[in-house]
Amino acid sequence: MTLRPVLRARAPLRVSFAGGGTDVAPFTEREGGAVLSATIGSYAYATLRPRTDGHITVESHDYGTSIGYDIGTPFELGGELDLPKAAIARIMALEGAMPSDGFDLFLHTNAPPGSGLGSSSAVMVAVIQLVARHCGLDLGPHETAELAYRLEREDLAIPGGYQDQYAAAFGGFNFMEFRTDGQVVVNPLRVRPDTVHELEHNMLLAYTGRTRVSDHIIADQVSRYETGNEDAIAGLRAQRDLADAMRVALLRGRVDEIGHLLGQAWQQKQRMSSRITTPLISEAVEHALAHGALGGKVTGAGGGGHMIFICEFEKRHVVADELIRLGLTVSEFTFTKHGVTTWKGQQ
Repeated sequence: MTLRPVLRARAPLRVSFAGGGTDVAPFTEREGGAVLSATIGSYAYATLRPRTDGHITVESHDYGTSIGYDIGTPFELGGELDLPKAAIARIMALEGAMPSDGFDLFLHTNAPPGSGLGSSSAVMVAVIQLVARHCGLDLGPHETAELAYRLEREDLAIPGGYQDQYAAAFGGFNFMEFRTDGQVVVNPLRVRPDTVHELEHNMLLAYTGRTRVSDHIIADQVSRYETGNEDAIAGLRAQRDLADAMRVALLRGRVDEIGHLLGQAWQQKQRMSSRITTPLISEAVEHALAHGALGGKVTGAGGGGHMIFICEFEKRHVVADELIRLGLTVSEFTFTKHGVTTWKGQQ
């Protein structure tokens, strides 16, 4: 028996500039949404090492836990590591999938769960691509993202939107449209290198030190929209419009304008739910603006995780020092063009 190769995958994390929340039903289904996001040089990693005994193990470095089970043995969801378990089962059941003799799967990411960088969806995208390749399947980015979305939102009933799965699958700067008929259109943006470099030099990524569970924030946003809360409705519609305005500014290389639009996006995002901000997040934005930031906002649903800031370049170090003084962990970052990637590892 010829042992299949060791396989590895990595899927990029993302920052969301504007439109987050408009990719969540029922707003998407009724009015259509739009998000502007970009992937960064931080990743969810996965390694698959084949076995020959019909056993599967999954180990997550981030959660500090592991599971094991035999192929063909019924297992129940609702326990540990449900995301990779569900992905493995779905891929192995796809038409044309080669039978597997088992494997060990190891997962880890550059950011903690609940970081607001789309890490959970990036893990799912990496696992799907890895197991699909192990089973002899070639899934494109649309297929991968759609499958990841359905597994998370439908099979496992995890609240959330569309953007994270598509960002991890496609990579790069993307303007995503979420249409009322369920279609997702990913528009890759041809951003000039000078604009990308200027953004990298003017931006900061700041971690609040508090991971968050987004479920209750999303549930509150959905409830406010469904009950006709005017503030929430206006905030969502403004988010969608700001994503398009930011797309235009990005393509025209207007970095300072993007910074100001980022600040507007944060103001509008807070209208969607009272749970999106916290005293620390509000203080961080206030102090950053006072020290030279043009705009800043949370990168995920809110409540914690990471924040992004666009600054006047000469003031970026001043903003960074102020955020550090408040207790945030500040880092620089770079953007990446590529979505999920798989390759053969050493045996």
